[in-house]
Amino acid sequence: MRSPSTSERRPWMSLFIWGWRLEIGLGAAALVLLALSTRFGNVGPFIVAGVALLALQLRPDLLDQLRGVLRERRHERWVHDALWRCAIIGRNGEIPRVERSASLPVGWRYLLSLPPGLHLEALSVRAPELAAALGVREVRLKALPQSARYVELAVIWSNAFPKAVSSPLLNRLSVSLWEPLAMGVGQDGLAVTIGLPEHNLLIGGEPGSGKSVALSTIVGAAALDPTVHLTLLDGKHVELAAWSIVAERFVGSNQEEAVEVLEELRGLMDLRYATLVATRRRKVSPHDLEGLHVLVIDELAFYLRGGKKETRERFAELLRDLVSRGRAAGIIVVAATQKPSHEIVPTWIRDLFSYRLAMRCTSSDASDTILGQGWAQQGFSAATIDPALRGVGYLLAEGGVPVLLKTPYLSDDEVDQLSLRAFEQRGAR
Repeated sequence: MRSPSTSERRPWMSLFIWGWRLEIGLGAAALVLLALSTRFGNVGPFIVAGVALLALQLRPDLLDQLRGVLRERRHERWVHDALWRCAIIGRNGEIPRVERSASLPVGWRYLLSLPPGLHLEALSVRAPELAAALGVREVRLKALPQSARYVELAVIWSNAFPKAVSSPLLNRLSVSLWEPLAMGVGQDGLAVTIGLPEHNLLIGGEPGSGKSVALSTIVGAAALDPTVHLTLLDGKHVELAAWSIVAERFVGSNQEEAVEVLEELRGLMDLRYATLVATRRRKVSPHDLEGLHVLVIDELAFYLRGGKKETRERFAELLRDLVSRGRAAGIIVVAATQKPSHEIVPTWIRDLFSYRLAMRCTSSDASDTILGQGWAQQGFSAATIDPALRGVGYLLAEGGVPVLLKTPYLSDDEVDQLSLRAFEQRGAR
């Protein structure tokens, strides 16, 4: 790492003064007050001190605000110093400047303004070096869609994943599936949400990875929305059985019946499109009477690989049609498998799902089967997830980068509690 030249040190002096601007301003204000207090003789300092104490008594929040600002400035100087020591410098000899900062549950995040010559990719490769300079667990950088000049730096001090993440559904009498759904907690300690309308979700992972619990979060949210129609296909007949009391159709390990249900759903989809055309609408909206229809398939491998050839081929074709055409008609498909391989989840099926969640997998190839080819080589492999971290997986949203999260945990008793609550809500319609 080269040493900064003399010309590169000059911007640092102005940066030093900028970083201490609040303390310098407070010091100058104190000197002015002391100078004015001498006009009142020996009692002047006491008058100033009394006025200051009275102000704090009347506005105790001012002291808290001052402490918060001083803390933020201290953090900003800490980051600036680490950037300088790592020689992360632009063409003009300047380092990135912290514009704003805010706390995270597991650390702190900063909005960085990049000088000419620096960009996100250049900083990303230096992330481990920067984390070592800061002495923290890790740092992560994220692009901002508004401008390539700005990036978000997240400084992580501690492990974001607790032993268990409580489901927010437990405290809700009802929900709206049109609103963002909390899928879990990210590495920065913040909630990770997705919008299910006009999207489909594919979940894959080895047995014991937490796939079924993640699926329960989706089914629970759909069940607690009384306007949502719910269809459940469960190849093992036990994972989704608790939700059968709120489903319009529940099918277990019967492939022929599953095909019949998909036929009905395709007919419903075509009918909805005919209604949309007749009423001059492009898609189902929250104010329409049709409502969302959620199809949940657990153990996708059972329906795509077992039984008679003509039956599974028919199932695959109907599934492809629903996933590819159902979005505007308000039909959402959520499918899960514990055998993520190209034989079970061919590319033509996977690529139709705009959301993909890869829980712990046995290999990088299995992880790529869910997320997409090439993500494992870029460092996003579900095969690297610690087996002890049940419920942890990589979530990929359309056009984005996989995000590591931990999904909420729901026990069997909590699932029964939510299903009964949903049943009561739907009975009150």
